[in-house]
Amino acid sequence: MGEFVRVETSEQIATIRLDRPPMNALNGQVQAEIGAAAAAAGGDSSVAAVVLYGGEKVFAAGADIKEMAAADYARMSADARRLQQSFSEVAAIPKPVVAAITGYALGGGLELALCADFRVAGEGARLGQPEIKLGIIPGGGGTQRLPRLVGPARAKDIVFTGRMVPAPEALAMGLVDRVVPDGEVYQAARDLAAQFAGGPALALRAAKQAIDDGLETDLGTGLEIERLQFAALFATEDQRTGMQSFIENGPGKARFAGR
Repeated sequence: MGEFVRVETSEQIATIRLDRPPMNALNGQVQAEIGAAAAAAGGDSSVAAVVLYGGEKVFAAGADIKEMAAADYARMSADARRLQQSFSEVAAIPKPVVAAITGYALGGGLELALCADFRVAGEGARLGQPEIKLGIIPGGGGTQRLPRLVGPARAKDIVFTGRMVPAPEALAMGLVDRVVPDGEVYQAARDLAAQFAGGPALALRAAKQAIDDGLETDLGTGLEIERLQFAALFATEDQRTGMQSFIENGPGKARFAGR
């Protein structure tokens, strides 16, 4: 349990909760605590899915500018590595991850949300990479994860202008997957995550790894990644359970053990 980031688990869903009022600024301590929380949730066998949540008013409004303002090249080179590593811990969680976005998700806040598999936003949410207005560029994955999600032209528009993208536009471009009333964001994210509770954990992990790793390589290599993951699942109890249940009871009725 960190000072500003905590993990709350119920009904097989772990919530990584950012709590550094008023805007959840992502200083060095928060970044380290995010990485630790992600590792804890990812390694907990009782957790089937994860929700990233910043509270009812804001997801995260970006880096702590006061902390960064006096930094020189040498310090920021090291700090940027730490930032990317902490966010990569989130991206590497071997379970479905849903970002519940209320209020602002800007700069590092959006980069954190980009590490999730799905993003649920409130109607009043605003997302963006405003770093260009500070004379810098995104440093926590924004120039890499954003174009992979929405395409290079849309990513360049967001990064070059530093503008805030309203939730309806974010939905239209695929930056978020669902828009709900502001007061329903967290529950909607939990509902999305809940569909994976009781699912075949090893198959979900394999599917996530195959998709994520395959996106970083050529088609032939991606197909080989898929083949290996596919074949490996035939060594699991869940594969036997799922197929036997299908034969005896039809689809969608298997009770998986996660083994």
